[in-house]
Amino acid sequence: MKLYIKYMVSLRCKMLVKEELEKLGHECVSVDLGSAEIEGELTQEEEEEFRENLKKAGLELLEDRKNILVEKIKSVIVDMVHYADELPNVNDSDYISEKLGYDYTYLSNTFSEVKGITIQKYIIMHKIEKVKELLLYDELTLTEIAYRLHYSSVAHLSNQFKKVTGLTPTYFKKLKKKRDNTLEDL
Repeated sequence: MKLYIKYMVSLRCKMLVKEELEKLGHECVSVDLGSAEIEGELTQEEEEEFRENLKKAGLELLEDRKNILVEKIKSVIVDMVHYADELPNVNDSDYISEKLGYDYTYLSNTFSEVKGITIQKYIIMHKIEKVKELLLYDELTLTEIAYRLHYSSVAHLSNQFKKVTGLTPTYFKKLKKKRDNTLEDL
């Protein structure tokens, strides 16, 4: 049985889902971001208990097909931006469509209908979060970050970063250093 879970975005979430299913006596075949697969079926009582335990942890068991598809799209994007060593060398739309086996127009329309934003805006939000993370690590230059995340130029990355955060990447980095220095003075 395949179960789809909303707000599942980290390894901690995966571990929690696995634990909860095992408490119910079900062995997990697989647990991925946004889904889990078990041998057999959950009884109605088990499903309700699982649903309640997920809710306590800030997760939600999905039943609606459109919501399930949107969670799959989100999982592909989170994996692509945050967990891949390098972004794929194809268009985001082609990558997502290939990964999920659906026409991109259908995926895009469904995502926009359910989430109220486009897939592209969702990708941009995650890319900017990744940029913030990489800036805070202070291991890569802005040029290297732009290249790694497939921005056409540092200027393009900077413009998008400022549009989303209201700050330039350089100023964001300075704020972090200023905060660190303030903490050291305490």
